Parts: sequence; C-alpha cells; structure tokens
Amino acid sequence: MSESEKKLDATGLFCPEPVFRTKIEIERMQVGETLTVSADDPAAEEDISRWVQRQGHELLDMSKDGNTITFQIKKVK
Repeated sequence: MSESEKKLDATGLFCPEPVFRTKIEIERMQVGETLTVSADDPAAEEDISRWVQRQGHELLDMSKDGNTITFQIKKVK
C-alpha cells in the first residue's frame, strides 16, 4: 500500500459516523490521494456516495461484500 492510499474502517458505526469520519480523513489528505472506506451501515451507501459527489471528490469504486460496503474515494480538491 502506497503512502497516497489511506484506509478507514467505519464498520460497526452508524449514521452519521461513517460520513463524518470520511470527511475528517479526506480533509487530512493531499489532493490526488485515495481513501478506501469500509462501512456496514446500510445508510452509508447513499450517505457517503452523496457526500463525495457534493464535495466534488471522485468515487472511483464502490463494492459490496455481504453487509460490508467498500468505497474508494479520490480527493480532487
């Protein structure tokens, strides 16, 4: 894992924690870095996707494995 790739485990947390923690993590990062977020709150799928879009970042990938949703977010600005 390169230095420009960060991971955030938000499993076991419920709305609004996953989005809140994603926001804090993204704010600490440099433009161009990617953050992989894992969450198992069903609301996180829509919440995080919508937050990324609203903030102008890039959702590179979103996948589901059972109850866990994994997002790959690139910091754009």
